[in-house]
Amino acid sequence: MRTDLVQILNTVMDRRAAIAVGGAAIAGAATAAAAGLDALNPFASTESREASRIEWQQYFQANYRVMTEEEKQESLARLERFHELRNGTRIEVSGAEPRANVLFGYAFNVSKCRGYMDCVRACIRENNQDRKSGMAYIRIHEHKKGDFDFEKADDNFFHEVPAAGHFYLGTQCFHCQNPPCVDVCPVKATWMEPDGIVVVDYNWCIGCRYCMAACPYDARRFNWAEPEVPQDELSPNQHYLGNRLRSKGVVEKCTFCIQRSREGKSPACVEACPTGARIFGNLLDPNSEIRWVLANKKVFRLKEDLGTDPKFWYFMD
Repeated sequence: MRTDLVQILNTVMDRRAAIAVGGAAIAGAATAAAAGLDALNPFASTESREASRIEWQQYFQANYRVMTEEEKQESLARLERFHELRNGTRIEVSGAEPRANVLFGYAFNVSKCRGYMDCVRACIRENNQDRKSGMAYIRIHEHKKGDFDFEKADDNFFHEVPAAGHFYLGTQCFHCQNPPCVDVCPVKATWMEPDGIVVVDYNWCIGCRYCMAACPYDARRFNWAEPEVPQDELSPNQHYLGNRLRSKGVVEKCTFCIQRSREGKSPACVEACPTGARIFGNLLDPNSEIRWVLANKKVFRLKEDLGTDPKFWYFMD
């Protein structure tokens, strides 16, 4: 075997580095190679060839975190054009960066939640989650009063709420300040942004699911099949690191509705809650509602002993 080839094979490489060095013969390149061949097919329509070229370019693009601003804008434009070619409708994919002096946090008033699930439905719609699998980032747990044991809680209740003698507690991604999911990702497809939001680059995720195993809060979801979102229910205002359409074989999660929060809006779940149980805001703003809650209420966090430092608190009136 040639010396230079031995050196290549002995080098630790991520997926795209391996494909770039070894070409289509390396495992994992089949999808990209097929897209590339489609782009050269003289019998395909102009639109089909263009879509295939875009798909090829998306597969080989760099991790969003290390892209230049120009590369990011090119990537966003490709996503918009790809959707238009495939579906005939326009979407807007934002690359809005974190705002200065902002660190997002969340508080949940257990006394006010009635288990209505408006938050869950709003989250699914806003974040373009797969309808066929019933994926949901938010879970509402029904507990018997006085019992916080999650092993005994009912996560799939189908009855009139609120039920007598019970209370309700919601969970989702807690956007830990020390996120174990980030530490275990072998290709650095997930990280924490300066505003505290833990994100995923879906183009870079290889679907190993190490992050799911590492998360102590069961906050991540895996796409076992190609997600299905009806066109008439598609949320068109998207963010590259948030609610843009995902694909089969990648992990996704709550991003505090990054497409909304970075525009100064509350996440969809906060806006949809009919009882005001959900509070979201800037932890660095001493005048924010969430800072008032932390200063004036007796708050607690789940599994604090793990040292994950979640930016998600619970309290009761």
